[in-house]
Amino acid sequence: MGYSVFLIKEISPFLHLIMSLLVTGTVAFDAIETPFGKTDKIIGGAATYVSLAASYFTKDVALVAVVGDDFPQEYIDLLNNKGINTKGLQVKAGEKSFFWSGRYFNDMNSRETLITELNVLADFDPIVPEGLESPDYLMLGNLAPIVQSTLISRLKNRPKLIVMDTMNFWMDIAMDDLMKTISMVDVLTINDEEARQLSGEYSLRKAARKILAMGPKYLIIKKGEHGALLFFEEEVYFAPAMLLEDVFDPTGAGDTFAGGFIGWIASTDDISFENMKRALIYGSALASFCVEKFGTENILDIDANKLRDRVSDFRRLSYVDFLTD
Repeated sequence: MGYSVFLIKEISPFLHLIMSLLVTGTVAFDAIETPFGKTDKIIGGAATYVSLAASYFTKDVALVAVVGDDFPQEYIDLLNNKGINTKGLQVKAGEKSFFWSGRYFNDMNSRETLITELNVLADFDPIVPEGLESPDYLMLGNLAPIVQSTLISRLKNRPKLIVMDTMNFWMDIAMDDLMKTISMVDVLTINDEEARQLSGEYSLRKAARKILAMGPKYLIIKKGEHGALLFFEEEVYFAPAMLLEDVFDPTGAGDTFAGGFIGWIASTDDISFENMKRALIYGSALASFCVEKFGTENILDIDANKLRDRVSDFRRLSYVDFLTD
């Protein structure tokens, strides 16, 4: 029995639901250096991490992205073997794939970008293949906001939930496009620094209120090693982060978190605030595995029992029983 089916059967009554999930973002090469070592070029990119994480919960994941013909077939096969539909992965002949190289400092919360080569990403046109134009759920991984909004406009039907990730880079150079795209989505996920920049407010409660007024119904503010916050109207939910003994590489942790979040939502077909709380925990659990090794290595084959145990650990972190008279 497949891992995702096994996990859902253990935890959710929605085993019979097969909801489609469309993911866009970068599929790329990364070269990473941390205080614990360094890698040569390895598979990376927001859409890669999102898709791999989501595939643990739903087997109807499709990808819209672009690579060059330098991207090894074995990496595409890896995605296919995880049940990810790569029909929408464009391979540009004679061009190179997006490449990012970075170095993390001792605290693992700050990093230095060494190389950024846009290559095929510079003129990416997100073409949605026939048969994929009506997904139940859509995850917009970090990309130029004009590309994200273009993809939304090319869908035949609006998905039940659109989740968007973005970053401060687009706030600096494409604010008008970013605001337009934010107004089109249901869930926005950003980190605390980005929330403050986007809103102009230091208080995250005030920042959330301003950002929700921009259009999204829900806001997730990621705080790295300090967990994540979920905002809906005047409600707030906090999901803790796991205190790990070893953190080797934070690359892709936020995207893995997003993939776990939207994967759980799609697998249960439940977009209530209560279910989003559960999705936050599953996303956090998967992200905690991601950072324990370099790149995607530790999220390729997570044992079902280990993931269930880690989810239980997260529940214990935030549970307290208040005795009443």
